[in-house]
Amino acid sequence: MHILKFGGASVKDADGVRNLEKVLKVVGTEKSLIVISAMGKTTNALEKVIDHYFNSKHELQSSIQDVKKYHNAILLDLFENEAHEVFKVVSNLFRELSDFFDRNKSPDYSFVYDQTIGYGELVSTTIVSYYLNHRGIKNKWLDVRELIKTDNYYRNAKVHWETTQSKILDAVEKNTLNITQGFLGSDANNFTTTLGREGSDYSAAIFAFCLNAKGVSIWKDVPGVLNADPRYFENPTLLHSLSYEEAIELSYYGASVIHPKTLQPLQRKEIPLYVKSFLNPKNKGTKVGKALELSPNVPCYILRKNQILISVSSLDFSYIVEENISHIFKLLHLYKMKVRSIQNSAISFSVCIENNYDHLEPLILQLKAKYNVRVDQSVDLFTVRHYTASAIKEIEKNKTVLMKQITPETVQIITK
Repeated sequence: MHILKFGGASVKDADGVRNLEKVLKVVGTEKSLIVISAMGKTTNALEKVIDHYFNSKHELQSSIQDVKKYHNAILLDLFENEAHEVFKVVSNLFRELSDFFDRNKSPDYSFVYDQTIGYGELVSTTIVSYYLNHRGIKNKWLDVRELIKTDNYYRNAKVHWETTQSKILDAVEKNTLNITQGFLGSDANNFTTTLGREGSDYSAAIFAFCLNAKGVSIWKDVPGVLNADPRYFENPTLLHSLSYEEAIELSYYGASVIHPKTLQPLQRKEIPLYVKSFLNPKNKGTKVGKALELSPNVPCYILRKNQILISVSSLDFSYIVEENISHIFKLLHLYKMKVRSIQNSAISFSVCIENNYDHLEPLILQLKAKYNVRVDQSVDLFTVRHYTASAIKEIEKNKTVLMKQITPETVQIITK
């Protein structure tokens, strides 16, 4: 089988759905499984719904209706007859969402987030599945929550691989086109879980691993893996090929094209990954595989904005030793901070983090009980793989450098 993953940008409107059909006609639909994200900016819109549920309940229903209207407009463009069954199915999904808010008793934001956010994927795959059937492309719609089983670490769930593989092998029909959702799973109590933001790539890798797929193609609005994010760097270069190891390094440091967890299951079974453009499906894009050279061999730039740099030092000028570092990391784990870079000296320890769960204030209070603490917010973390002197100079130009680390292959620079 071959696994194809389409992100939100590829199905952001009716023309995007029609273009997905064109891509399938180029690459074929036989023995394929498609993983699809929420349409356009639906995830952001549903995050607004969640915010209204907790902070502005009088706006809750109107924000749900905004999401429904967006999808209804796409439906009206794709289907001539409003009596088509798909309208009722999509309407029922939004009714399920409203019913959840009516009966929910949990105050846990992460739990509510996961029960809500997945409706973006459920609706998008329903629309695409019905449209392809309408166009004569027979397919089987699968509810991924019945297949990918996880723990209950909401918003960043861990996969139970053995159970997941068994369920996928039982459900997927290898001789037909299968359509399912990215990003989602469910726990032992069948509550929806999510695999982390941008986790749809990871979903595709999970299916590839469990089905022993011949390859995974991720369809983007860029020509492939670029050596830099075009939003922040001018004239990025297309990478034609790179190894699993190089791709894992890039994803670890935050390259946005490939999700950090996507590559490990593919590497374990040597399943190649292709990153291609849904705008130009005949172009080769980028291939990631075993023992491939970085081609062309150029510096690769990664920028993570809105980071937080925390620097701690001992109150009595004693050394920062293993016991201190262990204590700091326990607190970082407790408050679910994502660590991006660390550096220590005799009497200080610095860590660059992402505050994804909004737990910065209690973390700082805990640290201040034992250390002197300095916090720099809204800093930028630049990482350059295969750096050159000119690449470093260009990054540092007109910026205040707060921290720098250099190894033979990688430089990390934190700037204000």
